Amino acid sequence: MIAIGSDHGGYELKEVIKSYLDSEKIPYKDLGTYSVESVDYSDIGVLVAKAVTSGECHLGIIICGTGIGISIAANKVPGIRAALCTDSYMARMAKEHNNANVLALGGRVLGAGLALEIVKTFIDTPFSQENRHQNRIDKIKTIEEQYRG
Repeated sequence: MIAIGSDHGGYELKEVIKSYLDSEKIPYKDLGTYSVESVDYSDIGVLVAKAVTSGECHLGIIICGTGIGISIAANKVPGIRAALCTDSYMARMAKEHNNANVLALGGRVLGAGLALEIVKTFIDTPFSQENRHQNRIDKIKTIEEQYRG
């Protein structure tokens, strides 16, 4: 299952992505927002991040106006590797090399067609099992542990 969430700046793109997920019969959980009324991106980013780290969902998709703020918020949750992607190559590398578990998008900077290509690539790309990639992820986990409050 995929957790999906957006603030008001990403709401319209979130609805487009949900339609795509429905058409592909990919299960998801919509964690808000449910309109274009203003909400804080940090609240939604953390909700999606928690759904992923708890194991309730295996991936997350988060969207705000630029994707920047919501990705920063999600990345504060230990175990989250949220990647802000603006093209399919970035999405492929985020999964293949970094085992990113949350995709961040900018609803005000991406067209729907490109965003859907990015989502498809992110979902379909497996993590490379090469040791060098896992070693780097392990180092990120060590950093998280060092700075955990």
